[in-house]
Amino acid sequence: MAHSVRRTLAALLLLGVAVAILASLGAWQLRRADERRALLSAIEAGRSRPPLSLSPRTPAADLQPWRPAQATGRWLDQYSVLLQNRNQEGRPGYWLATPLLFDPPGHGAVLVLRGWLPRTPGQSVASLPPAPAGLQRVSGELAARVPRLFELWSLGGSRPDQLPGTLPAADGAVPHVQNLELAAYARATGLDLLPAVLMQTGGQDTLVRDWPQPSVDYNQNQGYALQWFSFAGIAAIAWVVVAWRGLRRRASR
Repeated sequence: MAHSVRRTLAALLLLGVAVAILASLGAWQLRRADERRALLSAIEAGRSRPPLSLSPRTPAADLQPWRPAQATGRWLDQYSVLLQNRNQEGRPGYWLATPLLFDPPGHGAVLVLRGWLPRTPGQSVASLPPAPAGLQRVSGELAARVPRLFELWSLGGSRPDQLPGTLPAADGAVPHVQNLELAAYARATGLDLLPAVLMQTGGQDTLVRDWPQPSVDYNQNQGYALQWFSFAGIAAIAWVVVAWRGLRRRASR
């Protein structure tokens, strides 16, 4: 009898834990659905606003992510940076980031993600298309920051792809980095950057500007939540059945 009771209690404990875990997974999927719904609303709100003409005096409140924007100025090609490990349709490559100095010239600038270029196997240094000379008008969409990738740190904590403290680099090489923080980039270049990034959407060069879009399919998360809650319901029913059978066996004795 004692053995039967222990088995019943163990089964009830395991089923109770299963109900809690499965229900929490369902709730987590609902939170993910809410996050994606909010992101979709932010994208639609930004893209529905009129194009913004950027200048050094553009208020930070107007730099809404996903908003169309345009800037007029001159490329500062000497401050270009390559963001590595940025794939395009399965092909390895880089994103090219170059600041655009506003016209009239000063220290005010905006960092522009100009586009993607492929990485040539066996070639350690990418061949960059030169930035057009003279006054340029660049159009694109605003982003709050340069999109980040997960970084694998070495055991010693060092970063082999760290941005140089000063740009341009002493050897004239274009830095290759995994991620690029606006504050660190502004310190390295001495530029007064807008607190936003312009992701270019047009141009006459060979760069690819098919920027990745975030996943906003919140219906998928709602479907996953329904599955997890269904599993939790099945486990709860099993808990009731096991408890009822245990009580019946105890009453029969």
